[in-house]
Amino acid sequence: MRIPTRNGVGPSRVSLPLGPWATVLDFLLERMPDISRDEWLQRFGAGLVLNESAQPVAATQAYTPHTKLYYYRHIANEPVLPAKASVLFEDEHLIVADKPHFMPVTPAGRYVQQSLLVQLKHLTGNDDLVPLHRIDRETAGLVMFGKRLQDRDAYHALFRDKEMHKVYEAVAAYNPTLELPRVRISRLQPDALFFRTQEVAGEPNSETRISLLKTEGTRALYQLEPISGKRHQLRVHMMALGLPLEGDQFYPSVLRGPDADEDFSNPLQLLAKSVRFTDPVTGQDREFHSAMRLSIAL
Repeated sequence: MRIPTRNGVGPSRVSLPLGPWATVLDFLLERMPDISRDEWLQRFGAGLVLNESAQPVAATQAYTPHTKLYYYRHIANEPVLPAKASVLFEDEHLIVADKPHFMPVTPAGRYVQQSLLVQLKHLTGNDDLVPLHRIDRETAGLVMFGKRLQDRDAYHALFRDKEMHKVYEAVAAYNPTLELPRVRISRLQPDALFFRTQEVAGEPNSETRISLLKTEGTRALYQLEPISGKRHQLRVHMMALGLPLEGDQFYPSVLRGPDADEDFSNPLQLLAKSVRFTDPVTGQDREFHSAMRLSIAL
């Protein structure tokens, strides 16, 4: 059975393993200690915890292993982001949105209603919307969403088969001795800090084409074309060349952790500028460009 969306937010799912818990509340308190008992009781009371039949569950319900619970994320006093997203294109299959810096594509951390997906669900009334790819919360620019369940595989294949041409812009220091354009190829893997990525020795799994677009004193605007799509790939590849991006809070060193207060005055200078592809559903050639701008622009 499909569990419904509420207030633009799809349900999160948790599987119940074997264990010593007497009630479902006992399990949730141990499984997710960051959510207080009072908060869980409020969710149970509001009918925001459901069983596999989409029926509300009581906090005192006996714990039953090998079943599933569904719950809806809610952030009390959720911060309001300083900029709004815009829709650049919409047809019966696709939505192309222009995302500002700091906005997550899907609910994450301290942002639920402020996430791009939830905003678009409210705007369109379409609960079937799904992001076809992701960009970092700190990155601005283009994000594509599928509108129909039956189209998702076709659009996902564009990214999987590298048939989506993506272009980013970035601002970093200018090094006149660095030969450009060039291609950076390396192996990326998760860092010891879960929110970072690192380059390591081994068979390459990432590739980025890097070009110089414009100089402005000691700074420059670069064009980055990712051939692969590893997490933080562009940020790590630029750092490896001695050109960490302006406004980057994670590279080369952590200046502000993922849960720290935001500094909206210093956004990461990375923009998903354009995408080009042949629409696998309609057969039409598509090209979209972000209207967002970095601190250096053409």
